[in-house]
Amino acid sequence: MLDDPACAGAVRYPPGSLVILTGLPGAGKTTLLRRLYGLHGAESAPVARGAVVVIDSYQSKQHWAGRLGWAPQPVRRAVVFATHLARISRALSSGRAVVAHNRGCAPSVLRGFDRLARWHGARLHLLLLDTPPETALAGQHERGRVVAARTFARHRRRWEGLMARVRSGDPAPAAVAHVIDRDAAALLEAIVFGPDQDPVREGFPITE
Repeated sequence: MLDDPACAGAVRYPPGSLVILTGLPGAGKTTLLRRLYGLHGAESAPVARGAVVVIDSYQSKQHWAGRLGWAPQPVRRAVVFATHLARISRALSSGRAVVAHNRGCAPSVLRGFDRLARWHGARLHLLLLDTPPETALAGQHERGRVVAARTFARHRRRWEGLMARVRSGDPAPAAVAHVIDRDAAALLEAIVFGPDQDPVREGFPITE
């Protein structure tokens, strides 16, 4: 069970936390969320699982599909992202924990998530799915959604900068950043929100 604090292969956070799952496009973030929370991939709204709300940025894209054809691409991206943020804010305001997928990991984006979490009396945590670029590119082709080379290069630069900071012991602006590779992600059975405590991990390797 996802809410079982004794579950092996789990990473645990305090109640009401905002956990951002991020990584390179094609790393397997959406696949991980679908497996953990029983999503089918066609959702256009957040999914509640007990005290947790699962919010994938693709849900917001699905919500607006076919309704913004008149708008330039930058406007469509902005509307989708604003919807994504609003949904995270609404879920946090209800007192629930949030597990959210967000592809972007620019410092300004992460600071925005931190401010959003603190506004609702929560803390930001990062769950970083570290995948080699060539594996992420293969994942993009497998799912049939390939990111433009220039866009992927930008994501890669930002990702490498974030990983360098985390590896040096600086998770800011997050309270804690956990790094898992694909093998560890395959062993992950649950993201658990237990009694107030420092985040811990059980049953599988995570690098802090």
